[in-house]
Amino acid sequence: MLSQPTRPGSADGQPYRYAQVELVEPDWTRFPGWRDVTRAEWESAQWQRSHCVKNVRQLRELLGDLLDERFYADLERDQAERATMSMLVPPQMMNTMVPSGPLTTEAFYADPVRRYMLPVFSDRRTDWPSHPHATRDSLHEHDMWVAEGLTHRYPTKVLAELLPTCPQYCGHCTRMDLVGNSTAVIDKLKFLGKPNDRLDDMLDYLRRTPQVRDVVVSGGDVANMPWPRLEDFLTRLLEIENIRDVRLATKALMGLPQHWLQDEVRAGVERVALVARQRGVSLAVHTHVNHANSVTPLVAEAARGLLEAGVRDVRNQGVLLGGVNDDPHALLDLCFALLDGASVMPYYFYMCDMIPFSEHWRVSVARAQELQHAIMGYLPGFATPRIVCDVPFVGKRWVHQLEDYDRVHGISYWTKNYRTSIEAEDAQALTRGYEYYDPIHTLPDEGQAWWNEHGRMDEAGLKAAEMAEASRRTAALQVY
Repeated sequence: MLSQPTRPGSADGQPYRYAQVELVEPDWTRFPGWRDVTRAEWESAQWQRSHCVKNVRQLRELLGDLLDERFYADLERDQAERATMSMLVPPQMMNTMVPSGPLTTEAFYADPVRRYMLPVFSDRRTDWPSHPHATRDSLHEHDMWVAEGLTHRYPTKVLAELLPTCPQYCGHCTRMDLVGNSTAVIDKLKFLGKPNDRLDDMLDYLRRTPQVRDVVVSGGDVANMPWPRLEDFLTRLLEIENIRDVRLATKALMGLPQHWLQDEVRAGVERVALVARQRGVSLAVHTHVNHANSVTPLVAEAARGLLEAGVRDVRNQGVLLGGVNDDPHALLDLCFALLDGASVMPYYFYMCDMIPFSEHWRVSVARAQELQHAIMGYLPGFATPRIVCDVPFVGKRWVHQLEDYDRVHGISYWTKNYRTSIEAEDAQALTRGYEYYDPIHTLPDEGQAWWNEHGRMDEAGLKAAEMAEASRRTAALQVY
C-alpha cells in the first residue's frame, strides 16, 4: 500500500498530482485473529495458504466484533444467492483491506479490495443484477478449445489453462464457469482428462501448429501448480521451435507473493529463464492488481526477484471495476505504485466481462473511454496502460476502436481482422459487426425503458437459460 494517499489536483492546476511514495506493509496484528502472528509466519507461503479466509465463520474469527452483524449477514446472503466464486482470500490480500485508520464496518464496506474479493449482497444491483446477454463463459473460450483447456482464439496466440484453481478467488473472475468450487448459483464444470494427458495434448497441438508463437500459461493460477510439474511443462514448451513468447499468469504475485519468494521457486524460475534466453524466447510474468493498496513491499520484493531471476518483464493486467478503480486518480495511483514501487509494468485494464451478477462492477464503454483519456500524459508512453474491451468472438480491442456506438441502448459494434479457431468456414467473420453491451443502469432513461420492455426474462426463463448453457458447456468438455 501507499504510505500516504495522493490527492487530486495541485497548486499548478493539474488534475492529478504525482507524488513519489514509499510502500508499506500493513500491520496484520491489527486484526484480532492475527494478533500473535510473527513476521516469520507471515512471510511463509505455507502459513499464508493454510490461513486463508474461506467462509463467514473464519472471517468472524479473524475480525470478531470489529464488524457489525449486518455485514456478516450481508455476506452470507450473497454467498447463498449471488456469488459465482467461492470465498478464498489469502491473509496477504485480507491485510490490504482498510490498511490504515480505524477498521469499522463502514470502512470495510467502502474498501476497494474488499469490494471485489468479498462481495456482499448489498453491493449487487437489484434492478439488473445480470445483463440479459451475460453468460457463464462470456468470451466463449471453451468453444475455441483445440485441446482440453487450450484456447486458440488469436492467429498466433493460445491460452493454456493448466488447472482450475487459484490461491485466491476474485468475485469478478471471467473464468467463473470452470475455476474454483461450485457455489449456490453456479455448478462449476470440471476438466475430464487426466492432468498429464491434458498437458501432453496441449503440447502436441503446439508442435503441430507452427503459426502459434505465443503461449499464455494460466489457469486458474500457475502458483497453484507444484513447481516441479510447472517447470516440466515449461521446459517441454520451450523445446517447441515455433514458440517465441511465454507468459506466466499469476495473481498470486500480489495475493500470495510469499509463493514466488520461496527459494525452490526462485531457483526454478532461474532455470526456466536461462533455457528461455538460450532459445531466444521471451519469458514474462503477467499479474493482476486492481488497486494501489495491494502493492506492498513483499509484492515488490517478489516482482523484483522474478526480474533478477531472468524474467524479461513483469506486467500488470488489471480489471476496470466500479467502486474499486473506476476513477482517474485511483488508476494513476495504482500505475505509479506498480512502476515506481515494484518495477511492474502497467499493461492493460480490461473492462469487466459480461458474466452473471457482475453489473455493479461493470462500466460503460463511454466511461472507459473517458478514463483512458484522463490517464494519458502522466505516465511514460511505454507504461501507459491501454483500457481494452474483450469483445465476445473478437478479443481485445482498445476502447476507442469500436466501429459504431448506440449510446441510448448501450450497444457498441466491433469488427475484427482475423478468424478464431472455430471460424475457418465462416465467410462473414471479418465483415460482421459484433456487439458488446453497456450496463443498463448507465443508460439514459430512454435506453433503460427500452431494456425494461425488451430485455426482461422471468426467473423460469433465467433458470432454463442457465441449464441450457451448462448442458452446452458439458457437451463441449466431453469432446475431449
